[in-house]
Amino acid sequence: MQFYEDLVVGEVHRFGSHPVTREEVIAFATRYDPQPFHLDDAAAAATHFGRLSASGWHTCAMVMAMIVERHKHSGHQGLGSPGVDDLRWLHPVYPGDTLTVETEMLEKRRSKTKPDRGIFRSATRAFNQDGVMVLSMTSRAMVRTRDAGGTD
Repeated sequence: MQFYEDLVVGEVHRFGSHPVTREEVIAFATRYDPQPFHLDDAAAAATHFGRLSASGWHTCAMVMAMIVERHKHSGHQGLGSPGVDDLRWLHPVYPGDTLTVETEMLEKRRSKTKPDRGIFRSATRAFNQDGVMVLSMTSRAMVRTRDAGGTD
């Protein structure tokens, strides 16, 4: 189990492997982001993408799936997130890419009003198989404390 007390500021974790398929790109875009460059080869070829590319929101979803899988294996005691502070799509994600994730713990503090939880801020970065960063974001999240009466 991973509680607030187990989080170490400065620690970096690399994990996950998600192969991006053409079918997945088109299915996601059809339902959630039906822009032509996510749906059609010819339309995509006429843009700066040069070929069919995944939606940025799809990239976020793939990254989130890898984060949740890691949390399941570590027993992370997450309690949700109040939001993302910064999100950037830095490079297109294409069918045939394989994504991996890196997280860095930036800061943490105990909740002032709810002693059963802590709040942390982390940086998340996703890379393709060539090591090119395709996404970066910072976010805050809440996590259970092991000891509600503890101090930092």
